[in-house]
Amino acid sequence: MLFLIRSRLHLCCSLICLLLGWEYAESVLAKVGTDVSLTCKYDAKRYGRLSTCWGRGAIPNSGCANEVLKTDGTSIISRLSERYLLMGNTGEGDVSLTIRHVVEKDSGTYGCRVDIPGWFNDLKHEVTLSVVPGRPNPVRVEMQEVKERTITVSWTPGFDGGRPITSYVIDLKNKQASWDTTLRTPVSNPDLTQVTLVDLRPAKAYNLRMFAVNSEGMSGTSNVLTFTTKEAAPEGPPLDMQLEALSPQSIKVTWKPPRTDLRNGVLQSYSISYRQYNPASRHFRGWHHQTVAATGNIESTILINLKPSTQYGVIIQAKTNAGIGPASTAPLCSTLDEIHTTSTPPTMKSTSPAATVWLPSSSFISVYTTSTVTEVDTVTVTATTEWGLSTTSFSSGRPDPPVVQLKEVKDNTISLFWTPGFEGSSPITGYLLEYKAVNASWDYTKTVVDFSLNQTEATIIEINPSTYNIRMFAKSSLGTSKASNVLTVTTGEADHQWDALSTTAPTDTHSAASVEEGQSGHLVAIVVPVVLVLLIVAIVITWQLRRIKQRRGSLNMWLSSGIIKYRGSDSLQEL
Repeated sequence: MLFLIRSRLHLCCSLICLLLGWEYAESVLAKVGTDVSLTCKYDAKRYGRLSTCWGRGAIPNSGCANEVLKTDGTSIISRLSERYLLMGNTGEGDVSLTIRHVVEKDSGTYGCRVDIPGWFNDLKHEVTLSVVPGRPNPVRVEMQEVKERTITVSWTPGFDGGRPITSYVIDLKNKQASWDTTLRTPVSNPDLTQVTLVDLRPAKAYNLRMFAVNSEGMSGTSNVLTFTTKEAAPEGPPLDMQLEALSPQSIKVTWKPPRTDLRNGVLQSYSISYRQYNPASRHFRGWHHQTVAATGNIESTILINLKPSTQYGVIIQAKTNAGIGPASTAPLCSTLDEIHTTSTPPTMKSTSPAATVWLPSSSFISVYTTSTVTEVDTVTVTATTEWGLSTTSFSSGRPDPPVVQLKEVKDNTISLFWTPGFEGSSPITGYLLEYKAVNASWDYTKTVVDFSLNQTEATIIEINPSTYNIRMFAKSSLGTSKASNVLTVTTGEADHQWDALSTTAPTDTHSAASVEEGQSGHLVAIVVPVVLVLLIVAIVITWQLRRIKQRRGSLNMWLSSGIIKYRGSDSLQEL
């Protein structure tokens, strides 16, 4: 009997707690940086607007523990932070708590108490909030500069998701291709916000996107950039060039455009250069030039007003709006004799191994010769490239070159910095960075980017891992400095090696007579002892000559060469 009474009493107490306590609980999971809403509602139609409080921790017998927000039912009376809001319709009894941009320390128990009139009528609601870190928010990427073979981009990182960003990823693809074919390049330095991608193709359309990475994973994709690199001069010569003598005064020239992937833009025209060859003296006479508009897959022109029975050399170069490309050449072709002949006019093709190279003196021309191909349409390029010579004079007021140093090479990323030199007679206005393949000449220099006066470091992403030479120039209103020291950098290897090389006399037009002025200290260390030795020798010889003259009264001395030669270093010879 006593057991039955106790059981009924316990049941009654439970019912009273449920009916009068109005208490229930729930759990909420949120990511760091997001906004979260903790639900709490009452029947406003029945009770009207009621005062409510939110606190952290278990709900006490009265009020709210560690109160974070309180409202009188109409407006917010107090709150611990601007991050705590009531975003629901309080007129309908929605007093749910919204926490903006939650962080991990926001995790814990939150209690809501609605003051309903009467004894033990308060509505009490507990919510357990768990805040966990997440992936970073997407970055915002922007284009800074687009050139023939490079693009410089910068980005603004988003929220890191509660964990530090450890790296970035750059995806690059041809505009017409799918993202499955993307070339993915990691950027391992999380502090970077700008890089330059190199080794792009001129006049090509690309898509670029980025991702941020932390310990929780990779962010969503950034905005997608669509850009087209600028045109460049063609890299390939015209193909299948043929010469045909039509008459004693004319020769027909036919050819095809360069390979599509080597045109580097829209072909605008062709430059035809020809000149007369004298077999007796084996010399050419002056060049004649004409321009032919680009029209299609097969081009032709007729050279007129030529001399009868005379050999002519012809070269052809393709042009885009950015410049002129390398030349295609063919064997000499002779005009017909004045006397009529029934023989078949000779046809000359550029596939002959006996092709002769001609370079017009007024321009830079890279000449391709080709190997013999019998009854095959494909032409195998095996020749070398020749360049004309030019010199550039510099003002004495030009700035000194900067000193370039390598900061880090990681994967395909090259980080470097430089120290400006003496600015000369005019302030330095900026810097120019150039690079080339290590086995190429500086004639194939690829300008990466122009830097402003305030920039003293840069990061370059090399799309195609290889070994490169890098150098820099300082610019002012009076001209460009000599070349800096040359860095040799290998990208895309696990163990990177690099050298800082002294700048030698380059062959390009930027520094035709460039010898780094930083070597002057070494030259002085060599020259001073040599001069002292020569001075001592001269004194000794003079003293001996006087003794001999005193003995013999006269002196006849013959020198076998008449010149004293010193075989020293190149730098010393220049002095």
